[in-house]
Amino acid sequence: MDEILLLIRIFLFSVLSVAAVGKLLDLEGSKTAVKEFGVPEDLAEGVAYALPIIEIGFAILLLPLFTAWFGAIGTFVLLAVFIGGMIWQIAKGNAPDCHCFGAIHSEPVSWKSLIRNVVFAALAFSLVAQGYYNQGLGVTELTIEMAIQLIFGIAFAALLGLAVFYLKKISEQQTQIMRRIELLEVLSHEGGKEVKREDINAPVDGLPIGAVLPRFELKDLVGRTVTSRELTARGRPMLFFFVSPTCTPCTALLPEIEEWQKELRETVDFVIFSTGEASLNTEKFGGKSFKQILLQNDREVAELFRAEWTPGAIFINYRGVVASQPAVGDAAIRELIGKIKAEEPARLFALADAGDSLIGSDVPEFALKDLNDNDISSADLKGKSTLLMYWSMGCGYCREMMKDLIAWDQEKGKDHPNLVVLSQGKPEDHSELKLSSPILIEEAGKTAEAIGMPGTPSAVMVNEDGKIVSQIAVGASNIWSLVGHVPPPSND
Repeated sequence: MDEILLLIRIFLFSVLSVAAVGKLLDLEGSKTAVKEFGVPEDLAEGVAYALPIIEIGFAILLLPLFTAWFGAIGTFVLLAVFIGGMIWQIAKGNAPDCHCFGAIHSEPVSWKSLIRNVVFAALAFSLVAQGYYNQGLGVTELTIEMAIQLIFGIAFAALLGLAVFYLKKISEQQTQIMRRIELLEVLSHEGGKEVKREDINAPVDGLPIGAVLPRFELKDLVGRTVTSRELTARGRPMLFFFVSPTCTPCTALLPEIEEWQKELRETVDFVIFSTGEASLNTEKFGGKSFKQILLQNDREVAELFRAEWTPGAIFINYRGVVASQPAVGDAAIRELIGKIKAEEPARLFALADAGDSLIGSDVPEFALKDLNDNDISSADLKGKSTLLMYWSMGCGYCREMMKDLIAWDQEKGKDHPNLVVLSQGKPEDHSELKLSSPILIEEAGKTAEAIGMPGTPSAVMVNEDGKIVSQIAVGASNIWSLVGHVPPPSND
């Protein structure tokens, strides 16, 4: 029995020592962890430094017989505090990083980590229950055989801990390298191969320029709800950054973001979208100046913008309209910032690439008849914004969105844009397309071709001056994004 008590003391000594060393190797992580467990901001740094020192102190007390009982009491109390904190977090549905072994091994709080600490606490309590005078053999009373086994055991545990630590570091580096390689492959399509990711969109597959800002509401770092309507009500252009606290390039880009924010603060609002706990994001992206950081539950807003790669940025113009394609990666973001600086951001409508040269151009001239034999020309589009759509009754994708198009046409109010449909086919073929808006028959599709519409269904937004102000939106979801409409779920 005395030998078992000694082994328990040595085991707990090893556990506390490894935990303390791991925390000392990552004091910033320890600070973040204690804040996530509810320690106030002004006390977090002190607790993060004190905790490994306390663990080392109790570990040392466990070895000599005359202090072992006090070391056992301290160890039990410390573990009981850890267990209480874990139970509280689990009860609230949270899973902060326990940071139990710091840089050596860390994981979110779970029943697994809770049970592990309960086992450690039970061993400490078994020493406490033995009383002051019954703590087993002294360290000097070890037999040579026991000492050799113990030395080998401690050495093996130490080597295993170091191996885990370095393997973790290597794994993190490989993850970042693979992420950057995947990004480069998607951007370049090197070798003519198409790179597919089933979990997220390609970086260039964002909302079309001209899309209305999707509706959302998120909490900021202090828990205040911020809505998309509140952001657009300012009437100022915005630069949306999509980041993640686990994204190393995002953190590396922070100093430049602060410089850009300083340069453009008079004309452009910066908004950062991230995930995770508020304290962690404050630690990662707080930097030297205030930033509006909005926290997603997962990446729901990034998915609305189809901006699922980090770091990424999208420019939103003063009208609350998407005015750039997603800029993915530090080089692309720098290029986007350069374009913004070169223009007058307060009046900038769109930052279009060469392939979108019709943005800002007049609608090609046309003069066509609608289904009621009325003459309608490109001049009739002036006076109010118009969704100019290219359609075909023989197109399966068009027919799929027909029900929603009819409903929107009937329900849209005076604040919504007009609708004009350029359609192929004969007038009598459009009996199902019961729109109050004009349907213009153009068999050859010359107007759509002049705009550059590749097929049906596709659309562009035309402003009140008769100028094209969006990219060509292809497919139902992109078309609806131009008018900020979300069709109801299908019952099919």
